[in-house]
Amino acid sequence: MEIIKIIVDDSMKGRIDKLLTKELDMSRTQIQQLINDQFVYVNDKNVKSSYKVEKNDTIEVHLPALKSTEILPEAIDLDIVYEDKDVIVVNKPSGMIVHPSSGIYSGTLVNALLYHCKDLSGINGIMRPGIVHRIDKETSGLLMVAKNDKAHASLSKQLEEHTVIRRYYALVHGVIPHDYGRIEAPIGRDPQDRQKMTCTDKNAKEAVTNFKVIERFKDMTLVECRLETGRTHQIRVHMQYIGYPVYGDPKYGLRKDDQSHGQYLHAKILGFIHPTSGEELYFDSDLPLYFEDRLKELRSEMEV
Repeated sequence: MEIIKIIVDDSMKGRIDKLLTKELDMSRTQIQQLINDQFVYVNDKNVKSSYKVEKNDTIEVHLPALKSTEILPEAIDLDIVYEDKDVIVVNKPSGMIVHPSSGIYSGTLVNALLYHCKDLSGINGIMRPGIVHRIDKETSGLLMVAKNDKAHASLSKQLEEHTVIRRYYALVHGVIPHDYGRIEAPIGRDPQDRQKMTCTDKNAKEAVTNFKVIERFKDMTLVECRLETGRTHQIRVHMQYIGYPVYGDPKYGLRKDDQSHGQYLHAKILGFIHPTSGEELYFDSDLPLYFEDRLKELRSEMEV
């Protein structure tokens, strides 16, 4: 069983179920179930979902170990961009977790894939069948999934050799003056908050993000980011590090943002070599409707 400990500070307020939904990257239903099952403690006592946190409260969340029998197929709609006997390319919506983990048993992309496709690679074990790489819960966009171990090995090798094309569109705060940039800053776990990552030289791994400006607005910029490495929260951490946090980001952004859709970050372009045919595959997905609507609002402000 994993135990997560959180000390409430001035930036945290409101109901405990809403707070933990944001802090743990889980759905509110999942958090409420943990509370109902008495896996959540505040100052060593169980509380209700409606409990309002106070400064210096000590919250402990006890996440029960995931059992293989709990990973079940679920009839969840999938936006499948491409599929053959070896691979599937899926356009994941914001709000969907990629794979089950401790305390998260349903509603993930893996649950949906198990319903859609009976054959998925087993290299990553029972919790991550078929999953070669992942994107954050509130990040939308393209993911490649392996249907067999041969395909998984090929796609994983391409990721390790940095030959997979991955381009993300991000809406960030501030007007970036230069057209291109390269961020080289190692990323590791934030010692002050284990749910966050940060740029640090302690217990960190190399991280490189390249970006170019797509469009500028009054006080925001639309950028395309290209990853050379694949660290947890990499784009979100790097853009905050240089002073241009991603709009809507609940962890690294500004609290005044509309966070109803999570961070405005979309895995727009994905390209790789097909593991069997050797063909170069390239996919370009549309931005989500809420993302496009926000861009239209920003463009209209420029016309005033």
